[in-house]
Amino acid sequence: MKYFGTDGIRQKADGFTTNFLASIVKGIIDYKGSNIKVLIGGDTRESTERILADLAASLETFGIEYGNVGVLATPAINYCFSKMGFDIAIDVTASHNPYVDNGIKIFEIGENGSQKLCQAGCEFVEKAIEEGQTFDLTTPSIIKDLHNEAIEIYKEHLKSYIGDVDLSSLHIGLDCANGATSALGKTVFEEYGARVELISADPTYGKKINSNCGSTHLENLIELVKNQNLDFGVAFDGDGDRVLMIDQNGETVDGDQIIAIVANNLGLKSVAVTVMANQGILNWAKEQNIALEITAVGDSNVAAAMREKNIAIGGEQSGHIILPGEATGDGMLTALLVCKIAVSAQKNLAELSSIITKFPQVILALDATPEQKKRLENPEAKVLLSEYEEKLQSTSGRLLVRPSGTENLIRITMWGEDENEITMLANELKNKLGEIL
Repeated sequence: MKYFGTDGIRQKADGFTTNFLASIVKGIIDYKGSNIKVLIGGDTRESTERILADLAASLETFGIEYGNVGVLATPAINYCFSKMGFDIAIDVTASHNPYVDNGIKIFEIGENGSQKLCQAGCEFVEKAIEEGQTFDLTTPSIIKDLHNEAIEIYKEHLKSYIGDVDLSSLHIGLDCANGATSALGKTVFEEYGARVELISADPTYGKKINSNCGSTHLENLIELVKNQNLDFGVAFDGDGDRVLMIDQNGETVDGDQIIAIVANNLGLKSVAVTVMANQGILNWAKEQNIALEITAVGDSNVAAAMREKNIAIGGEQSGHIILPGEATGDGMLTALLVCKIAVSAQKNLAELSSIITKFPQVILALDATPEQKKRLENPEAKVLLSEYEEKLQSTSGRLLVRPSGTENLIRITMWGEDENEITMLANELKNKLGEIL
């Protein structure tokens, strides 16, 4: 698809013009009909406020009933829209991307509850965008603010899922990435009794989201955990659908490890991961006789495989964890569940995550335009990649080179037994690939 990547539509914020947004709304109407109700909300980046206003104008122009929850995490929007009587949710967020980017995630009600917009729906939206129609939009009227109502509904969902648990023995750090979880992160954990140290939790629209904070920049959280002798730290991304954790020693606990922790605690016998998974979780699954489904990158691909294969848990190393009974990744819910497991098992996070022995892994990003991404299919690039795959075979290593579905990057990932060797090889490959592209 031209506009939809692995996680909705994502681009520079100024690309979301009034007409572009109106075309998205028209595509949704072409797909679902005009007798629908739409809930809108988003993260804290400065362009989100303007985009929400333009979406409201589009919806009102087309005569669509709508509501606005303002700043709210993606999992909360995904959970709440159907509970609040809406048919569609439009979430304005670029997730972990910098503030200059923005994006659109669209949720609908499927056979098994809420889900990301299906392929057919995406095609209707893309067709409407390609038509390039010009719209004369009305000024939106003032509507009821649904933010607090949505928060209460979402918090009840968390309590229903987690159940009764006393977290008063925990002293944890939270990094909200100056994003959507800033609106309620600390409160949720404190209501269970945990003592919380909070960083990067500005809930206002601006330029701070994901800036040297959150799940893509763990340095501040690591320092907080070590300096204050915390039990562990929790880092969300800008829209709150992913989570990474820091154990008491300052070591990162990633999505693969979290999946194993939860699956082990619940006695699950199958998990779904992506091709980005560390060799450690593959070895763990084999040793524990756990059936492993490996999918393409993207939590929507993981969710689809889970539905098709009846797998209860899955996710990505980056921290998208889809828990049993959930439709999409939820960083807040996942963190609460790991807290509950730690307290119930009377183990610290380092002990829990030790069930996996991670292989050395190097991830590099190569700047690449959409045209350069396509050149990965050229014969010269394929020969180069085959050469490095052969080099890695001697160290039981793996290579994955893929164009990002959300950014203008090509990601180079190497696994192997010798960290120094794969670091050298990865940098070599990056330089040579850059020359070819």
